[in-house]
Amino acid sequence: MSDAQLHGDAVDPVDPVDPVAEPVIEAVVEPDPEPDAAPAAEPVVEAAPAVPILCPACGTVNDPDAKFCEECGTQLGELVEVSSGPDASEAEAGVEPDQVTSSTSAPRRACVYCGGSIADDGYCELCGKPAQSERDHWQEAPAAWVGGVCDRGIRHEINEDAMALAADPQAGEFAVLVVCDGVSSTPGSDKASLAAARAATAHLAAGRSTDLAEGTSDELAQARWSARMLEAGERASAAIYEAIGELAARTNPPSCTFAAAVIDGPLVVVGGVGDSRVYWIADSGKSRQLTTDDSWSQEMMAHGMSRQQAESAPQAHSITRWLGADSPDEAPHVVPTYPTGAGWILVCSDGLWNYCSDADDLAELVHRVVGMVGSNPVQVSSSLVDWANEQGGQDNITAALARFDSVVPTPAQPA
Repeated sequence: MSDAQLHGDAVDPVDPVDPVAEPVIEAVVEPDPEPDAAPAAEPVVEAAPAVPILCPACGTVNDPDAKFCEECGTQLGELVEVSSGPDASEAEAGVEPDQVTSSTSAPRRACVYCGGSIADDGYCELCGKPAQSERDHWQEAPAAWVGGVCDRGIRHEINEDAMALAADPQAGEFAVLVVCDGVSSTPGSDKASLAAARAATAHLAAGRSTDLAEGTSDELAQARWSARMLEAGERASAAIYEAIGELAARTNPPSCTFAAAVIDGPLVVVGGVGDSRVYWIADSGKSRQLTTDDSWSQEMMAHGMSRQQAESAPQAHSITRWLGADSPDEAPHVVPTYPTGAGWILVCSDGLWNYCSDADDLAELVHRVVGMVGSNPVQVSSSLVDWANEQGGQDNITAALARFDSVVPTPAQPA
């Protein structure tokens, strides 16, 4: 693809509306305890070699420690034992329901939404939703003040969004939030986005470890993290090449957007390629979009077109820069800033902001959600995803949040 071409990730525009869904509460099904071992001499037995996992959906052979299929995204690994009621023979034999063990029922996969069991027809017996793999819907919470949710949405068959998060336990101390959105017109972009997000987060988190070990001065923090953000873009691109293999030689190879935020005390450094975004959502005062899109609609707004007109056009989600083998320029736009007061750093894909683009409108939505579910970042992110799905869920949706309850004032330019 030449530099003049556009990468399309089109989504039908929908005007934002108000309803906010209740957060999803995940249940945990605990396995039965191991039976007591018989008192006997134990012979020395060598551990069996790790066995590759065969995907039950597409037949792809995966690494023994794989959590989901590299080819189709189906969840792999151990199945959750879900006990069912006694059958007729057990009832006739006088077996009480509480005597039925997992040995009387086949192991079944747990629903990622409610923890119920997935029936043979592929739907949850408890909430009725179709079975989804971990790749379709998952959440991360590396610390109590940082969390996110990544979801397939309603209209797409696979989830090409990805996120990766890291954080110190102390609120406001240090965090990394990365969101990548695979270009849906290119097969294999789900692999590209996941590899890019994880590689960038690992590189930025390693920078924190280096600073702690070397005791680097905070006076150089802006330059240090700006350089690392550029390096993170390079690491993300390299990870895409490794993940997609021979697909890199295609005319239209797998690719993705990139949006990242590093929080280092009062300093926030953001980077972006494509149209995934980072916002500062203030509790009071002015909220801001901290990244600038690489897109057709952004170019039109730069030439005077209104946001509403540009972002509702058919080509609104055509991006002009991306990460991938055919990227014209993979270097992120880097912006350092110092938020003042309390608020949120929100990193999201266009599956969310497509329905609520303006920073003040998005801030109003976040405030309304917080008023309903509280300030837990995962619960807030989950409700934002639910809200986007209620608007139509026409794209994959990712929302990742870091909470600031207080920030040390600095003489630098505030957010």
